[in-house]
Amino acid sequence: MDTRKQAAGKLASATLCLLLTAGTAVLAARHRYLATARLDERRLELEELAFRRKALAHQQRMHWELLARAIDDPSLAAVIDTYDKSIPAEKRRQFLYANAWYAHLFHLYRAGSVDREELYTYLREFFQSPLFREYWEASQSQRATLKQSSDEARIGRMVDGLVKDLDEADTDEWWVVGNPPTE
Repeated sequence: MDTRKQAAGKLASATLCLLLTAGTAVLAARHRYLATARLDERRLELEELAFRRKALAHQQRMHWELLARAIDDPSLAAVIDTYDKSIPAEKRRQFLYANAWYAHLFHLYRAGSVDREELYTYLREFFQSPLFREYWEASQSQRATLKQSSDEARIGRMVDGLVKDLDEADTDEWWVVGNPPTE
């Protein structure tokens, strides 16, 4: 009887060891599977980000090409010119060029090449130009049509605040005016 108990005990121990080993193997396999799945998910996220950046770069190139044509050819500029017609044609062409620069900076931000603080710093410099300020004022109605929750509308509000700060500043040291946003 004792021998049977010992044999049963050894069998139970062996069975328990086999179950623990199998369970450990299953857990290790599951861990490897989950780690692989996480890596695959991250790879897909990075591929999507790269695709979006490439699409944004293409969009920016197309935007510039279209604006360049409009700047060079007033008959083409008439297609997209929504500025007040009392503004002289030469100034409207300058506004199109200012828009190209603003769009360039905005696309740098959206592509992740610059953060909001850097964008703010660049724009603070651009707004030293009276023509750039005139462009911004003249394009106010265009910005009013943007969806308020869009990146472009949020950046537009940031720029409006910057322009207000620059206008109200009592210093010639424009590079210190305003509070650059932090991400």
